[in-house]
Amino acid sequence: MPKMVIEVPEELTEVGKAMAEQLAELQRTMAQHGNGKAVDYAKVERQFSESSGRTERAAHKATLQSLDIDVPAVIIGGERYTRVGRCEGRYHTMVGSVLVERSLYRKSGERGGQPGGKVVDAVSLRAGVVGDGWLPETARVIAHEVQQGPSREAEATAREFGRVPYSRASFEKVAHLVGALAVADHQDIEDTLIDAYEVPGEARSVSVSLDRVSVPMEEARRRPVGRPRKKAAKKPVERNFKMAYVGTVTLHDEQGEGLHTIRYGCMPEGDVIGLRNRLVADVVTLRSKQPELQLQLLCDGAPEMWNLLEEGFTPKFGDDLNHLVDLYHLMEKLGAAAKAMDCDSQAAGERLTRWKMTLLNRATAAIDILVELIESGLDEGVGENHPVHAAITYLQTHSAEADRMNYARARRLGLPLGSGNAEATCKSLFEVRMKRCGARWKQETGQHIVQLRALALSDRWAPAVELILRPLRKAVRVS
Repeated sequence: MPKMVIEVPEELTEVGKAMAEQLAELQRTMAQHGNGKAVDYAKVERQFSESSGRTERAAHKATLQSLDIDVPAVIIGGERYTRVGRCEGRYHTMVGSVLVERSLYRKSGERGGQPGGKVVDAVSLRAGVVGDGWLPETARVIAHEVQQGPSREAEATAREFGRVPYSRASFEKVAHLVGALAVADHQDIEDTLIDAYEVPGEARSVSVSLDRVSVPMEEARRRPVGRPRKKAAKKPVERNFKMAYVGTVTLHDEQGEGLHTIRYGCMPEGDVIGLRNRLVADVVTLRSKQPELQLQLLCDGAPEMWNLLEEGFTPKFGDDLNHLVDLYHLMEKLGAAAKAMDCDSQAAGERLTRWKMTLLNRATAAIDILVELIESGLDEGVGENHPVHAAITYLQTHSAEADRMNYARARRLGLPLGSGNAEATCKSLFEVRMKRCGARWKQETGQHIVQLRALALSDRWAPAVELILRPLRKAVRVS
């Protein structure tokens, strides 16, 4: 049997031993299963994964060790740091933790306990670790898992894959570390992402939408008067639903079909003005790349959403804007009104079908339907029990002066008629992830997850995480 001899440098001795053990295990496995019997190959896969993990950890340890700099003083970011000691540090890889001996440095002239007295090490700075020893790829994977689901599920998924073997608490901690970095630099990151974005060649229009969705928030609860009962919570809290915001920028083809959607979100009491300004900045950049793109503001009939959009977009684009209320929200209002006007369900359905066809083909359809509703004589009272009045108010608000219900013109221009992208973002960004049974959120940490999830849902995860983690990498040179 031919043999191969591999020379291993002294600094890679541990890696060579791990590789030799892996090859020996491979030989033993092949010898055990050469008799024609059925094989529990899942067990073989797990064995190979474990042996590969040992080799990978040894490779990480050797590579990280090579990043260490052991000299009396170094220069970091133009400032001098002095060596204060040397000890082992734990670094967390995709296949487990490794111990690496490295030198520690403190800014010259500072002492422990002072604001600038924190110790640093060349290995962590050069590798761009997150928090306390989390390597960047490991941190990226953990953050991606936690933006998809709770840390408990993320830990279970990782265990099933046989990678990232860390606790639920570690998943939670690392995801929020990455999320905090994403929130802190989100403006620069989003500017870079939209500058690098390539507008699809088939894009003919861009629509912008805002919407709201309820989110369960954790809030302090006032203590009851009197002596607290036994085992009462020291800091009682309650779960209250508050309204969060989503924003979307969607590119459409000549038929109004969506090509790609960029999604944003902010927690209740978050910076909704900043979110709106982000939508404006994205559209300005997209229009500079492809000036012939038609612009459309498209959302439901909530006055708050329309006021926010028009206050941001009208000063920038003036009359070069198309305004449209989501057709399907309007049809819900008209459907309830048709049932109130016609006792027979078939007649109500025929009336609603006629209204829809009129809206799609006649520019003045909304005004004509408004006249028909008023002439019905059913415009009495307010509230859900008076659907005709609700439909009349909806039409009056958005059709006459605002001109937000000209669906025939939108069809002629190839613009979309529904704000389904914003509705879908409410569900995918918030409801699927943040409205699970018993879930409750705080403002700051909730925004961490929203920021990361919006990047993932917008197909921007890889470039965004690169921008988030890049500033952690720092050069260290000998003084």
